[in-house]
Amino acid sequence: MRSRPFILLCSLLAACTTGADPVSDKEPQKVRDEGTAARETTVEDIEAGIRTHIASVKAEHNGFFPVPYEGDTMYLKLVRVHTEYLSNLGPERHFACVDLVDESGDVYDVDFFLDGAPGTMDVTETTVHKTNGKPFYNWRQLKDKSWKRVATDQSDNRLMGVVEGEDRFTFRYETTLPEISDSARLWLPIATSDDFQQVTIREMHIEATDTSMYTEPRFGNRILYARLSPEHSGSTVSLVYEVKRQEKPAWIDTAVNPGDYLGGSELLPVGGRFTAIVDSVLNGKESDSALMKARALYDYVIDTVRYRKAGEYGTGDANFACDSRSGNCTEFHSLFLSLARSAAIPARFAIGAAIPSERNEGGVNGYHCWAEFYAEGKWWPVDLSEADKYSALSTYYFGHHPANRIELSRGRDLRPEPLPASGAIPFFAYPLLEVNGKKVQTKTSFSFQRLKEAAL
Repeated sequence: MRSRPFILLCSLLAACTTGADPVSDKEPQKVRDEGTAARETTVEDIEAGIRTHIASVKAEHNGFFPVPYEGDTMYLKLVRVHTEYLSNLGPERHFACVDLVDESGDVYDVDFFLDGAPGTMDVTETTVHKTNGKPFYNWRQLKDKSWKRVATDQSDNRLMGVVEGEDRFTFRYETTLPEISDSARLWLPIATSDDFQQVTIREMHIEATDTSMYTEPRFGNRILYARLSPEHSGSTVSLVYEVKRQEKPAWIDTAVNPGDYLGGSELLPVGGRFTAIVDSVLNGKESDSALMKARALYDYVIDTVRYRKAGEYGTGDANFACDSRSGNCTEFHSLFLSLARSAAIPARFAIGAAIPSERNEGGVNGYHCWAEFYAEGKWWPVDLSEADKYSALSTYYFGHHPANRIELSRGRDLRPEPLPASGAIPFFAYPLLEVNGKKVQTKTSFSFQRLKEAAL
C-alpha cells in the first residue's frame, strides 16, 4: 500500500465546465424533464450526501479518505466539495466533485456518483478523472441525452508553461547602469542553491569601487553590494548561472518557524478589511482545516483579481490589489498573503523568473513571483497569477511550482546591510541602485538557454 498521501481531487472535468450533466458509462440514464420527481433533489441534498459519505469513510480510516487508483489505494484529506458542479442526473442518481490533496501536492480530479433519495444517498462509483490537470477521459453526450466517457490523450502541460520533473538551463542576468553623477550604491540579489534548485555562478562581471557579498539573516538571501562612482556610468553588470531545478511539491521545511510568517506590513496588511474578507469567504467553513481554508482563499483571489498591468501595478501592495482587483503576479500573491495571514495561516513569498517551456533559448519576460502557505505540517506551493492565466491548471498550481523557474530571493521587506536610504526592499528581483541616496532605475534583462539534456 502507498504511503498516506493527502490527494487533491477536484473534478474540473469538461462536463462541469460546459454545464453538462455527466452520468456513468456503466449505467447511461436520461436527465428527466422539469417537474419530475428527480428534480425534487436539491444541490444542498447532494452536497449533504457526499459530505456524509466522506465523513463516515474518514471515521473508519483515521481521518483519511481512501480512493482506489492504479491497483493501489490512496489515502486522502478533504479540501472542498464543488457545489457549482453538483448535478442531479435522474431518479435518485447524482453526481459530485470533491477536492482532496496529497502530501506531495499531486492533484487528482475524481468523479463521484451517488444513488438514493435525500438523506439516504450511497456512493456507487468513484473514478479518477485527471492527474495534475491532465484528463484520462472526457464526456460525450449520446442521442438519448445520456453521457458516456470517451478516452482522450493526455495534454502536454508544456503548452501552458509547465515543465514537470526536472529542468536544466543557463540563466543570464544583466543590468546596464545609467549615468551616475555622484557616489552610488548597488544591491543585487544572488540566486542560491536549496532543496529544489542547484545554482552555480559560471560568470560574473561588475565594475565597481569595491564589492562585497553576504547573506542577510532573516530570509537567508545572498546579496551583492557594490559602491560605484561616475566612472562606472553606462557599464554592464552581468551574471550567468547554470541551474538544475526540480518541480516543487508540498514539502517540510524544518529551518523556519511558520509563526514568523503571520505578521503584517505596510504593503501586506493583516486584519481590518482583510479579516472582513476572510470572514465572508470562510463563512460556514470555520471548522474546516487550514488546507481547506487556504483553497477557498486561493479560489477567491483568482475569481476576484484580473491579470492586468495598469495603474500602480507591480508594487506588491495588497490594498491596491483589493481596490483595483487587478495587477501582475505581485498583486495576486500579496493579496493572498494578506488574506491567509489574516486567517491565521502562515504564508510566504518568493521571486525569480519563469523560464519559457515551449522553446529552448531566448529572452525571459521579466521577473515572476509565487507563494507558499503552511498547513498539515508542510509548506504548500501556490501560483495564483499563473492559475488565473491558465484555468485548466488551477488545481496544479495549488500544491506545485514547476521546474522551469529560478528563485532569486525570498521574503518581503528585506533589510540588507547596509540598509538603503529608501529603507527595506519590498521584494528583490531587480537591482536596487541609489545615487546620492535616491533610487535610480537600471535597465535589466533576463535570457536563458536550456541545456542539451533538458531540451525539447
